[in-house]
Amino acid sequence: MEEKVPSFFRFEDLRIYGKAVDYNRWLLTSLREPRTECEKSLCHSFCNSAMDIALNIAEGSSRNKSQFDHYLKISKTAIRECIIYTAVAWGLGLLSDEDSERSRELLMEQTRMIGALIISLQRGSRRTRDDYDSGIASDGFPETPSEDNALESEFDDLEA
Repeated sequence: MEEKVPSFFRFEDLRIYGKAVDYNRWLLTSLREPRTECEKSLCHSFCNSAMDIALNIAEGSSRNKSQFDHYLKISKTAIRECIIYTAVAWGLGLLSDEDSERSRELLMEQTRMIGALIISLQRGSRRTRDDYDSGIASDGFPETPSEDNALESEFDDLEA
């Protein structure tokens, strides 16, 4: 089996990032042509919120764990915005019944994936605190991995 070469930009290795990009592609091909300025504005805002999901995952992944957690929560906010835009776009006929349902399914999947990533990051943070509380290090100082190494292990855990 061929081993996958990690990307220079680590966020590209996250499955949730790929799902967010796929959702953007799907949305751009699924929205019907807006007929009025109001519909154009709605489509523009909808696409911006969809893009914010991937953008916040990418930005947060370059930060420390607590900041990544914050950016992931912002991504979840963008998902909730997309749920609302889905309902409005469907009501205006910009999305078919099937596309509206598909949008909701894809957004729910992303919500679950981001939630799992947040839990994984928090679990890693608790591990560090537990190590500190137990005084594992022989010199009296806790042995804590750098933020980059800890985040790398979270990337690795997600791919497993």
